[in-house]
Parts: sequence; structure tokens; C-alpha cells
Amino acid sequence: MSSPADPLPNPKLLSLPDAVAWRGQLRAAGRRLVLTNGVFDLLHTGHLYYLQQARARGDALCIALNADASVKQLKGPLRPVQTESERAYALAALACVDAVVIFREKRLTGEIRALQPDVYVKAGDYTLEKLDPDERGALQACGARIEFLPFLAGFSTTSLIAKIKAAGEI
Repeated sequence: MSSPADPLPNPKLLSLPDAVAWRGQLRAAGRRLVLTNGVFDLLHTGHLYYLQQARARGDALCIALNADASVKQLKGPLRPVQTESERAYALAALACVDAVVIFREKRLTGEIRALQPDVYVKAGDYTLEKLDPDERGALQACGARIEFLPFLAGFSTTSLIAKIKAAGEI
């Protein structure tokens, strides 16, 4: 789905209603949906490892991608480095990613309720207690298995940005 102002064709970028219809097809075929979410501003090795591991937990992987406005709230006024369209395009180029949905609310609760994933995956820097209570409740209500993948230390967008800045000053 791309708009006239968005020259990046991206068939894996779905509106929430289209993602719900796709989810229905998966369910009818007996396929398990894995859902994860995040900013994914500059894709790095940690992201790639995490997404491949997430995809291995089911038959299809959907990424709920933070919209630009929410990234600014979470990460500060200079982020995201790439627009939501650019981030969605990069994620969709990965073989392990089956769909991307941009979410615009502060929390993912509505998307969880709509998509009813079989598995929800977060990185190991999260715990069940750190999950938003409404999101956790929505996951439990739809029977999703919640998994925390081991955190791959040494990889972060913030440290990557710092390295890029330092390299530019050499």
C-alpha cells in the first residue's frame, strides 16, 4: 500500500482492516501468526537476528511499526532518522517479514485485539511485568503465547547513530 506522495511500492504494508482480512486467511489455513512491534529506525544486526527468530515461532510474521509521531515521543525530536514509510519498506524487503502495519496510537492494544496473534514476541530487554498492562491483557484475552527472545547485546540504533556521527567527524 503506497500513497501518491509515497513512491515506495510496498505490498507487505497493510492497513489494519487489510491485515485483519489477511489474518483471517491465515487462521482458515491453520497457520500461526507471530506479532511483534517496534521502531526499527536503522535496521542492524540485532534487529535482523530478532526478526528471524520471531518468524521461526510461527507461520507468518507481522510487524506493528511505530508511526513517526510516536517515535518522536519515545525517542526524542531528532528521531526517527527514517520515515515510517522508509522503515516499513526496509522491513518488508526481509524474507522473514510477511506483513507490516503502522500503528498510530501510543499502545498496541487495538491491533492486538484486531489481529489476535497466536504468538507475541519481544526482545529480552522486556519482561512480562514491563509489558503495558492493557497490551498484556489483550494478549491474554486472545490466548496469545508471549515470548521474550534473548537480547543480543552490543546492537542498538542509538549506538549505531553514535558510531555514524563519530565516523563523520574523522
